[in-house]
Amino acid sequence: MVRRVRVLVLTALLLVAGSMMSPAPASAVIGGSKSHYGPWAVRMLVDGSPVCTATAVGRQWIIGASHCFFEQGRPVADKRISFRVGDLDIRKGTKVRPLRGKRVGSARADMLLIKVPPLRIPTARLATAPVRPGQKVRQYGWGATCTTDENTCQSPVLKQSDLRVVRPDDPGCKGYTAPGGSDFCMEKVTGIPAGGDSGGPVMSIGPRGTERLVGVFDGSDREEIAEAGEVSRQLAWIRSVIRR
Repeated sequence: MVRRVRVLVLTALLLVAGSMMSPAPASAVIGGSKSHYGPWAVRMLVDGSPVCTATAVGRQWIIGASHCFFEQGRPVADKRISFRVGDLDIRKGTKVRPLRGKRVGSARADMLLIKVPPLRIPTARLATAPVRPGQKVRQYGWGATCTTDENTCQSPVLKQSDLRVVRPDDPGCKGYTAPGGSDFCMEKVTGIPAGGDSGGPVMSIGPRGTERLVGVFDGSDREEIAEAGEVSRQLAWIRSVIRR
């Protein structure tokens, strides 16, 4: 049976909530390609080291995976967190720090919104309709590009992989999603996200500027199956927070 794995998986940090701890996989298939677009993509760092990916969804709000903001079940202090924004190469991006005490986690999904000073980058449009089985989506992230030690091969440039949405009751999704749950299940098309991609955008595919954020990536088996929190199911919560 494929084991569920949350994909922060930077072992030096172990940023997982107690309820989300799970074993690391033995192998991975990464794939994907270098991205030439993704202005709303955000790189999250802790103590200056790359940890997760996230998405700008408001002038002052970034959304990521909740488990990225925990270390051994305890919240990571705001002063240790920074983000790189505004460039597909994180070595050229602008550094942004969160506002102290301005983070809000979802009670129903592995999602967290964190407030930052005003951003000067495009923000992702939010999906208002659910994903559908068979739909092709695109995941973005700066995560691992190798199948060995994921800490040593974090990509300095944004990468992307295409995946296909499958039914939550598909046998391959067992242990990842359940009908009526907060996540949707995807299967590999061109690649599979891995450690460092957690929290990153899963977008609908369309002409630039028309794509929408359909999911917040939060786990994979590094081989064939991935999962993401469904934005349309959390839309009311997201909108209520970013209006503050």
